[in-house]
Amino acid sequence: MATAALKGIRLWPRTLRARLFIILLAGLAIAHAMSFAVLFSERYVAARSVMFNTLENDVATSIAILDRLPAAERAAWLDQLARGSYRFVLGPGISGDTVLEPNDAEVAAKIQAAIGAKYPTKVESIPGPTRHLQAHLRLSDGEPLTIDVTPRGVMPVADWLPYVLVAQLSLLLLCSWFAVRQAIRPLANLARAADTLDPNSSTPRLAETGPTEVAYAATAFNAMRDRIAQYLEERVQILAAISHDLQTPITRMKLRAEMADGSAERDKLLQDLGEVERLVKEGVAYARSAHGKEEKASRIDLASFIESLAYDYQDTGKAVTIGELAGGAIVTRPHALRRILTNLIDNALKFAGSAEIEAQRQDGTVFIKVLDRGPGIPDDQLEAVLKPFFRLEQSRNRDTGGTGLGLAIAHQLATAIGATLTLRNRDGGGLLAEISLRQ
Repeated sequence: MATAALKGIRLWPRTLRARLFIILLAGLAIAHAMSFAVLFSERYVAARSVMFNTLENDVATSIAILDRLPAAERAAWLDQLARGSYRFVLGPGISGDTVLEPNDAEVAAKIQAAIGAKYPTKVESIPGPTRHLQAHLRLSDGEPLTIDVTPRGVMPVADWLPYVLVAQLSLLLLCSWFAVRQAIRPLANLARAADTLDPNSSTPRLAETGPTEVAYAATAFNAMRDRIAQYLEERVQILAAISHDLQTPITRMKLRAEMADGSAERDKLLQDLGEVERLVKEGVAYARSAHGKEEKASRIDLASFIESLAYDYQDTGKAVTIGELAGGAIVTRPHALRRILTNLIDNALKFAGSAEIEAQRQDGTVFIKVLDRGPGIPDDQLEAVLKPFFRLEQSRNRDTGGTGLGLAIAHQLATAIGATLTLRNRDGGGLLAEISLRQ
C-alpha cells in the first residue's frame, strides 16, 4: 500500500504550472464529456420516443390500408408505408426466436397494442449481428404480412461531428494553457525577482502592473526591497562612522605609547594598537566598498592595467608574475577593480608566497584570474570565505588569520561594478580567484 501510494505521488507533477494545467484541462474535459453524454442520452430517448410514437400511430393505419387494397396493388404501397425503423413485407417472413429480450419485448408490446386483437400477431427475434424483429400476422383475406422492425438505439451521428469534437478539445487545450500561463507568470516573475534580489545593485524593479492581486504583490515586494536597502545603508553608515571615529583616539594612543619609556609592555601595546588600527581601516574599506558603484566607469587598456599593478608589487620585491594576458580596452570602474585585484593578490601572497595574474576574453566576457599554489580552501567553505569577518584560521591571530574582510571587500566591490567573483581550488593544489566581467 505504501509503495503504491509513493508511486502515485511520483506520477503527480512537481511544478504548479503542470498541476494547474492538468486540473483545469481535466475539469473542462470531464464537463465536456458529461455534456456529450447528456446529449447522446437525450438523442436515445428521443429516438425511442419517435419510434414508439410511429409504431402506435402509423402501424395500425398502414395495416388497415393494406387490408383494404386489392392483393395485386399491395406491393406498390410497401415502399410508401415504410419508415426508418420498420418496413412491411408480403409473405410469412423469417422464423425466429419467440423468447425476447426486455427491450425487444417492449417493442413487441407496442406493435401488438397498435394492431389490436383484430389481427393476431406473433413477434419473433431474428438472429443476426444487429437487433432485428419481425411481427407476423394475416390480413382479412388470409395473405401473410410481416412487419420487419430494426430498432434504433440512437439517431445516427453526422459525419462532421468528430471534427467539431476535435476542434473543441483543441480549443480547451489552448485556453487551459493560456489561463495557466496568465496565472503562473506573475508568480514566476516574483520568484525570479526574489532570487536575484540585491538592494545594492541596479536591477530593475518589479513591474507593478497587471491584475489587482499581482500589482499589490509587486508593490509589496518593491517596498520590502527598499526597506532592506535602507536597513543595509544605515548599518554600513554606522560601521563607517564608528570605524572612522575610532581612528583618531587610536592614533593618539599610539603617539602616547611611543613617547613612553621603552619596555616590553610598550611594544605589545603598540602591536595591539596596530592591529586595532588595521581592523578599523578594513572596516572603513568594507563600508566604502558598498558604494563602489558611485565611481564613474571609464575605458582602460586591460593589459596595461594589469602590468602596472604587477610591476608595483615587483618593485617592492613581491613574487607577482603575469601569465596569459589578453589585450584590448574594457569599460569598468578602475579604482574598484584595482582594489579587488589588490585584495586577491595580497591573499595569495599571504598564504602562498607568490601570485600569478592572467586575463582572457571569451564571448564578450573578460576573465581576470589570480592564481597561487597555496593550501587552497576546503570546498564546503569556498562561499563562506566571501562573507565579512569569516576566517578559516580560528586562532584569532591577525598575523595568520587576518581580519576576515579582504575577500568580502573584493566580493562586494565585484558585485558593485557588475562583475562576478568565483573561487575554485586548482588541480595539484592552490586557489584560483576569477573575476568575470561582461562587456
